[in-house]
Amino acid sequence: MSARVLAFIGGSGVYAADAISEAERLDIVTPWGRPSDEIIRGRMNGVRVLFLARHGRGHKIPPGEINYRANIDALKRAGATDIISISSCGSLREDLPPGAFVIVDQFVDRTTTREKTFFGPGFVAHVSMADPVCPALKDALAESAAALELPHAVGGTYVCIDGPQFSSRAESEIYRSWKCDVIGMTNMPEAKLAREAELPYATLAMVTDYDCWRAGEKAVEVTDVLAVMRSNAANAQKMIGELCTRLGPHRTPSPLGIETVLDHAVITAPEAQSAEMRQRLDVVARRFLRK
Repeated sequence: MSARVLAFIGGSGVYAADAISEAERLDIVTPWGRPSDEIIRGRMNGVRVLFLARHGRGHKIPPGEINYRANIDALKRAGATDIISISSCGSLREDLPPGAFVIVDQFVDRTTTREKTFFGPGFVAHVSMADPVCPALKDALAESAAALELPHAVGGTYVCIDGPQFSSRAESEIYRSWKCDVIGMTNMPEAKLAREAELPYATLAMVTDYDCWRAGEKAVEVTDVLAVMRSNAANAQKMIGELCTRLGPHRTPSPLGIETVLDHAVITAPEAQSAEMRQRLDVVARRFLRK
């Protein structure tokens, strides 16, 4: 077993700073630039935690402008061992109404304008994303939601779009035909980058609205989303505390072996690896580079 440092990436309306004891703010600069905001480091229910506001305090950064690489790199620099993403989303299923939580286990990436990897020319890696969510974190989220008696679904596919516009009715129907369950704008490439950084990752998706597929109803509007978001955020805060208690201060490796995924992903021969790329990957691939 090893010490756990549980990192939370808070989405719209979720800011956990007030619940963290011994809090300090970390201003971290990464080889990929600055993260969305300062990282708050402290303790919650006996667990060392990190918190990062994905859109920055006051929600200043739109989904397509978030520096996802800097966010993941900065969390790992701050000592993160596991990442929980908390994200607002729209529902693509009748039985997932506003106010429900979905503990996602699959993703469909429809984003096209974002930097999606830490690797590149001079240092090539291909990580597996067949199972993008750590099952141990997923189970802990499910147990926490059940303990708090919050409406939730365990398992579901999250389709991620660029935004910032909501989808058209035709697009919404396409995603439903693909058997997607919720739709959002932020979990990709976040989940992919967490995997490349050998950090177990899970998503708590908070339903704020039915996407625009429902016949006879008005389309999604931000004012409606914000009203539900406030209720969701309060429940998400309870979930964060319950999850910390349930997971505890010590951890065992992910059942998927995520902590050593680069051993089976890096394809560039050592003698051909770019010195510049190795330097940029000093924290993201630290374990692998020190082998």
